[in-house]
Amino acid sequence: MDTFFLEIGQNKVLWISMLAWFIAQSLKVVHTLIVDKRFNVLRFVGSGGMPSSHSSFVTAMTSSIGQIHGFNSTLFAMSLGFALVVMYDAAGVRFAVGNQAIILNQMIEDFHMRRKDKKLTEHRLKELVGHTQYEVLVGAILGILLSILLV
Repeated sequence: MDTFFLEIGQNKVLWISMLAWFIAQSLKVVHTLIVDKRFNVLRFVGSGGMPSSHSSFVTAMTSSIGQIHGFNSTLFAMSLGFALVVMYDAAGVRFAVGNQAIILNQMIEDFHMRRKDKKLTEHRLKELVGHTQYEVLVGAILGILLSILLV
């Protein structure tokens, strides 16, 4: 078991990827403070927003693997495929889910405004789920830059 923790502790790719995630999540708190003029520590653990921590993590991982194992390695190819799927999902599917949540929340509110005899008991759906393409791009750039600096 000691060997496991020692090896994890020495896994440069993992630590660079986690650092990229941590910085991206921290930047979400700062971004919310600057743009919305409010401090929201929950942005540190939340999904969606600027920049994409998913993109930062997977691009830091992929770029680090490429630098360490070679950009022509099978490991790099697998990591790149994984990264592209994650980023596509963040900017495509999950972004669409967030837009649908906005519409559904509005429909529920409108329904309950018309029926004044009923209280709104449904919980609002989470609207900030995915990312814009720009948020994914900024997250990806952050991950790649960290990898370049730290490998």
